[in-house]
Amino acid sequence: MNKNVLRYTFFVLAFVCASISCKVTKPYRQPDLNTGDLYRGQSNTDTTTIASMPWENLFADTVLKALIREGLYQNLNLKAAIQKIAEAQASFGQSKAAFLPNLNGNAGVTRSKQSTASLNLPPGFSIITLTTDYQLGLSSSWEADIWGKLSSAKKAAYANLLQTDAAKRAIQTQLIADIANNYYNLLALDKELEITNQAVQYRIKDVETMKALKEGDVVTGAAVVQSEANRYAAEVAIPDIKRSIRETENAIDILVGRSPGRLNRATLDDQKPESDLQTGIPAQLLKNRPDVQQAEYAFRAAFENTNLAHTYFYPALTLTASGGFSNLQLKDFFINSVFYNLAAGITQPIFNHGINKARLKTAQAQQLEALYNFQQSLLVAGQEVSNALYACQTAIEKDDARSKEIAALVKSVQYTQELLRFSSATNYNDVLISEQNLLAARLNGVNDRLQQLQAIVNLYRALGGGWR
Repeated sequence: MNKNVLRYTFFVLAFVCASISCKVTKPYRQPDLNTGDLYRGQSNTDTTTIASMPWENLFADTVLKALIREGLYQNLNLKAAIQKIAEAQASFGQSKAAFLPNLNGNAGVTRSKQSTASLNLPPGFSIITLTTDYQLGLSSSWEADIWGKLSSAKKAAYANLLQTDAAKRAIQTQLIADIANNYYNLLALDKELEITNQAVQYRIKDVETMKALKEGDVVTGAAVVQSEANRYAAEVAIPDIKRSIRETENAIDILVGRSPGRLNRATLDDQKPESDLQTGIPAQLLKNRPDVQQAEYAFRAAFENTNLAHTYFYPALTLTASGGFSNLQLKDFFINSVFYNLAAGITQPIFNHGINKARLKTAQAQQLEALYNFQQSLLVAGQEVSNALYACQTAIEKDDARSKEIAALVKSVQYTQELLRFSSATNYNDVLISEQNLLAARLNGVNDRLQQLQAIVNLYRALGGGWR
């Protein structure tokens, strides 16, 4: 009867505590965030977005695709992020195991000798004062999750696991963007080197022309010297371009996880940028941007840690049990040697030097900090989308004007060169200025093309593309 009363009392106590526990911890809810005007003036209601496009479909260049594929397999930062996921998985598994009772096996031998004098025995009475006790048994303990302490710890560990997975996906999207942007930059440098080499060849011809015109008394020696200086001014830019090419190649090699070396590549003129740049709606950043998800999971973990801190103010119910065999004679070890004990205890914190209060205040502050970081990550994501989209639009707008500028400057160079031969009203300074303007326009045209290609890559990453 006593056992039944004890059993029923325990179950009633557990039921009451479980009912109260819902007031101790709170369920997680995603905070309300304003995503209305994150794209600055973009009032699109179409949820179609290039973020859902696989990265293989965004790029047409097969060399670039091969580099990205190699980077996804070999990049060391990405490999390190995968190991972070493994660490978080182990921690999550540990949090789940906390719900189960622990079980320990123990075996021991205790040899003890008591002092006869200390026993205060009557005269003529003696007992064995030297004993050897052999023990073999099991012990177990289990903490009941009455207030949601273990549940909150498990939820926090799961949020940390999701956070590491989101961090890995963020690294992957950034890696794809970095490889593509560096690749396009490399193609642009190749094009700049090509244009500069062509300019040097034109300047060499100018020197020869100036020397011939000087012999015909059409120009002076100053024009010849100026033409030579103009040639060297173009040549001196070539080593810097080559250095930038080497450094960009090395940067790509590091991204794909291999030793520095020369890279095979296509040309800038071969690139075909994606034209259908759908952005979807700003609210989709919450599920498409890995770094935004990472920030939310960090907030979620902090929220559960606050729940966990609350539970430390309430009593803990622990059940312990142990049993096994104990005997003073090894030969009769299993004969009448069974022992066991069961215990249940409740521990209520009363005074612990303010540790629980400090733990709760720390958790609450960290939760607010994580919330602000979450909000900040969403604002930054919207800014990056807005910047990339506008950069792409302005690059396209410049394309037509730049083409017309280059065509006009080509004619300007031709006209000034002709006038120099047949008119005394023109000097070599006019030719020099027109040639310099043409070279600058061509190099700017390369930068316009690079801006457009990189803006598309940046828009794709900003929208959360690349991890699917």
